[in-house]
Amino acid sequence: MAKSGKGGFGAFVKAVVVAGLMIFVIGPIAVVAIYRFVPPPITFLMVQRVFEGHGLERKWVPLERISPSLVRAVIAAEDARFCEHKGFDLEAIEKAMAANAAGKKLRGGSTISQQTAKNIFLWPGRDWVRKGLEAWFTVLIEIGWGKERIMEVYLNSIEWGPGVYGAEMAARKNFNVPASKLTVQQSARLAAIVPKPLSWKAAKPGPYMKRRAGSINRNARAVRREGLTSCVL
Repeated sequence: MAKSGKGGFGAFVKAVVVAGLMIFVIGPIAVVAIYRFVPPPITFLMVQRVFEGHGLERKWVPLERISPSLVRAVIAAEDARFCEHKGFDLEAIEKAMAANAAGKKLRGGSTISQQTAKNIFLWPGRDWVRKGLEAWFTVLIEIGWGKERIMEVYLNSIEWGPGVYGAEMAARKNFNVPASKLTVQQSARLAAIVPKPLSWKAAKPGPYMKRRAGSINRNARAVRREGLTSCVL
């Protein structure tokens, strides 16, 4: 009877280990492999926003049908070292930790790769489980997708207003043009509202947003001049 009990416990542990591998290793690898070629469907955030009454408008377009000016603008605004790092910008993380420790305004150190991993595969929040999974998915998409695909998924999935997702719908809703026709100024305005898309407006920016967009526009010119978009353009 004792042997049977030990055998039963061993089988249980084995089942738990196998389930863990499926959930945290094999499952993520499989879904990342699929999304390398298939546009990711609805995300957790999109579902949440629908229940909040914001609706859902999104139209997927390939990266070559998105204005290069928007690519440069979001890199300038969100992750200037996008083409240089392997998913994590350690320098930005150190600066964010120092600023937060000094009691200054909280700032994040998330790269575009990390934002993409969070937006596509995970739920909104800041708990440690989600942060750990975000890091794991970031590694996987950097290895399995590459920079062009990460940027394509990012620009097609981020929130750009109440119920508005992706560059194509953002361009049409705000400026009545397709994403491929966005001007430098329009791109800077869209990049400017990424941190607070539910409250900031690209089409009718106030004084603060105009200054922010102007700063992004200047940084985008530097990004172009220094070749910081070479991995995607």
